Amino acid sequence: MALAWAGLPALAQAQNAAQEPLPSPVLRSSPMLQERIPEDARALQPAYVSGDSIAGQANVRAVIEGNAELRRSDTIVRANRMEYTVADDRLQAEGQVHINRAGNVFDGSRLDLEVEAFRGNFTDASYQFLATQAHGDASEIQFLDRERSIIHNATYTTCRRDDEASWEPDWMLKARSIHLDQGEEVGYARDAQLQFKGVTLLPIPVVSFPLSDKRKSGLLPPTMGLDNLSGFEYTQPYYWNIAPNRDATLSSTLMSKRGVKLGAEFRYLEPTYQGQLQLDYMPGDRLRDRDRWSYGLQHQAQIASPWGGLGLNLNLNRVSDNDYWRDFTRRGTNRLLNNNRLLASDASLSWAGEDSTLMLRTLKWQTLQDVAAPITPPYDRMPQLQWRYTPLNLGHGLDMSIEADTTRFEGDPRLTRQPDAQRSYLAAEISRPFVSPGAFFTPKLKLHASQYQFDDPLSNGMRSASRTLPTVSLDSGLVFERDTQLFGRKLLQTLEPRAFYTYTPYRSQNMLPVYDTALNDFNLATIYSENSYSGQDRFADNNLLTLGLTTRLIDADTGAESARFGVAQRVRFSDQRVTLPGEVPATDRLSDILFGASINWTPQWALDAAVQYNRETGHSERTTVGARYSPGSYRTISAAYRLLRGTSEQVDVGWQWPIRNPWASEEKGREGGRWYSVGRLNYSLQDRRLVDTVVGFEYDSCCWVGRVVLERLQSSLNTSNTRLLFQVEFVGFTRLSLGSNPLQSLQQNIPRYQALRQTTTVPSRFSNYD
Repeated sequence: MALAWAGLPALAQAQNAAQEPLPSPVLRSSPMLQERIPEDARALQPAYVSGDSIAGQANVRAVIEGNAELRRSDTIVRANRMEYTVADDRLQAEGQVHINRAGNVFDGSRLDLEVEAFRGNFTDASYQFLATQAHGDASEIQFLDRERSIIHNATYTTCRRDDEASWEPDWMLKARSIHLDQGEEVGYARDAQLQFKGVTLLPIPVVSFPLSDKRKSGLLPPTMGLDNLSGFEYTQPYYWNIAPNRDATLSSTLMSKRGVKLGAEFRYLEPTYQGQLQLDYMPGDRLRDRDRWSYGLQHQAQIASPWGGLGLNLNLNRVSDNDYWRDFTRRGTNRLLNNNRLLASDASLSWAGEDSTLMLRTLKWQTLQDVAAPITPPYDRMPQLQWRYTPLNLGHGLDMSIEADTTRFEGDPRLTRQPDAQRSYLAAEISRPFVSPGAFFTPKLKLHASQYQFDDPLSNGMRSASRTLPTVSLDSGLVFERDTQLFGRKLLQTLEPRAFYTYTPYRSQNMLPVYDTALNDFNLATIYSENSYSGQDRFADNNLLTLGLTTRLIDADTGAESARFGVAQRVRFSDQRVTLPGEVPATDRLSDILFGASINWTPQWALDAAVQYNRETGHSERTTVGARYSPGSYRTISAAYRLLRGTSEQVDVGWQWPIRNPWASEEKGREGGRWYSVGRLNYSLQDRRLVDTVVGFEYDSCCWVGRVVLERLQSSLNTSNTRLLFQVEFVGFTRLSLGSNPLQSLQQNIPRYQALRQTTTVPSRFSNYD
């Protein structure tokens, strides 16, 4: 027997509704299908009751005996017997009482509840939450409203319950009371104990924990570890959720060999600007006998103005001394500085119009020197002013750009052995692309004029210099296509020959200092460029023809590129005369041959290879081969071989792979009781030693994850940092770490690593529909 209880809106007897004509087949939205029912719609929802027998007075009171059930909105209540009174919207139920509210389930012996307000008491109850799968038992659950409740004499765990009577969770929080706020998505436990494998780890007078991934203020779990440089470490962080768009993390670290280090990170996000500020300070480092500090600031802002868009960008970084990068490799609050010996302090103010951009920039470097591997400091730009004009609608199919720049270069002449200077240049280019479905042809003309003013005379006595160079290039190619089949797959194969010619006349430039110029890497992208150098201080006297051929295999159904193969070579018509200091001029008429291949035949497999082959010596000058196999979640193996003849030869292997029953199906790590091997090994074949090593094990036990990682990372030619990292993560509660966060180390070092038990989607209340 079932009815929609009278006295509430939108009531209809089931038997009457069956006699009404069917509505026209028009789809209409229904609030009953929404994840969260709006408050105005919730008040209009009827209450449906059913049971073996129903007695009472309409619009006043109902008593349901046997298989009693009440449904309203996203709430269902079942019991052996229940009594409902309309005036105070009160439901009293007893005997195997079951509640399902938006996917959250409660079971107990006796319930007294105001249904719409969801306020009341539930005795001898157990519970399970949909979002985190957390569950437990309580002597009483006190419902304060639809979002808040208090669980008395409670247990709390995310370990999955089995059918055995002797089941005990691997970890459990026991507390005198647990306050749960589903609206704020946070829980508070009082007089609590955290137990793991039956052993009490921490007695906790008061503790808060998240009920989701939402941010909240509070103490973060401490970090402890052993380090070969700093000794025993203990770090206590505190997270401050200032506002939805601002937060801060404060930390203090005790190092047995050094002292105390303080750190802070502040982040902000506004409609027109965003950024972060990071600070570290260690007073009286006993290892170096001095104060240590670092700071980093990143700020990006967009400013609307009547003259166009204005932008302000700041990237400021500084440390106290040359040893900072070595002593604090890949750790600490300031992630901008970790393991970096060139620290930039860069500030720029930019303006962008319809066709033009203008930028004012200052750039100052801090170079952290190592006696065993010194670095020549780059030049500071104090300041740089640049204007660029690129008309969008030039007409006649023409493309044009003009760039004007003046930069003040400052450095230490004792290290750079060059005078400071003011360099100004004007660069203009115009091209006319001719494009058809099967071919393209692009002639281009470039002109570059530069002027130098030196603070001190050069070795030949010059205090100024100028240079004007034209460059002509012709880029052309064809595209042929045909349908084919390979291994049963329908494919579209292309054949794309390309010819690129460039000519720049010779102008003597060997007496000009070098401020921002370097030799371009020789690869399949730069081989089709007009200049062999980056920067503005050298323009190669090129008289080159580059010939290349590319073929691609494209899946006919999806349009995805399954494979690509390419080859290219340069033909030099005259000897190179313009060089950088110490560079040997190129005189060979034919360059090394470049080969490239990329294969992504299936989403699981990937292969990339690049070879620079010297036809005279008969071997490759440079080889890079990489392969990856990722058949599913938490399964990935990658390997790479890199050869730079005469300089280095390395093998790099990374992996994350289950050990027990590795071929069993698994959906996003939800299967518990499994070991994983993780690691990355970088081995130098030339030196016959490991350069970087990260190896360890992970254990996924349904409701907790354990990690043990040994990390040895090279910090310089002769030194390395070694750390032992250990972490226990209680799923849905917190993390306790030994070491400087092994999860972060695995994510940084292992390609395509996935964190176990990482939540990707919020479950729907309909996934636990009752």
